[in-house]
Amino acid sequence: MADGCCSCTATFDGRSVAYRRVLWIVITSNAAMFMVEVGAGYLARSQALQADALDFLGDAATYALTLLVIGRPSAWRANAALFKGVSLGALALWVAGSTLWRAVQGGAPEPATMSAIGALALAVNVGAALLLFRFRDGDANVRSVWLCSRNDAIGNVAVMLAAAGVWTTGGSWPDLVVAFAMSALFLHSATRIVRQASGELRHVRTATATLGAPAR
Repeated sequence: MADGCCSCTATFDGRSVAYRRVLWIVITSNAAMFMVEVGAGYLARSQALQADALDFLGDAATYALTLLVIGRPSAWRANAALFKGVSLGALALWVAGSTLWRAVQGGAPEPATMSAIGALALAVNVGAALLLFRFRDGDANVRSVWLCSRNDAIGNVAVMLAAAGVWTTGGSWPDLVVAFAMSALFLHSATRIVRQASGELRHVRTATATLGAPAR
């Protein structure tokens, strides 16, 4: 999967009725799953579930931002993507820090709840990823949505594996390992989004300087 697009073809910027419709579906499902997972994560004492719940909340907010800047000038869209990349990086660091704190506090999570909620979240995120798949190679603003949805599906599989590990070992370390792995995945995607958005911003500045007018 390429991080950029060929310079000889137009890059999809989200301006289609179909894409807007998909975004509304994904925003609504992410907001609903945040409320489900934040409660389940607290009750099950699962760091992986709580990390995934925060990711659902962050995704709902950033997808709404994506919807807001569709059709705006290139610089707006690139700056929105840059904001999303930085926010995802901050989330990654928060997850890593809170997981370290939970490791110090101790206490094993409840695996049955982890498995059930993880399966529900996986179904929601796989559905979102399938809806967004054909839009995966758009500009940084569009591509960031695909990367986040893909990460979520991977994270949900990891949560279910963590639940199996907790069930088998009776310890908390599988949950903590998965939370750290999710943090690393978030950070990796944040880096890719920031790099693409930064490249698009440089292109906008170059075009503006060359043409003497804002690039759109």
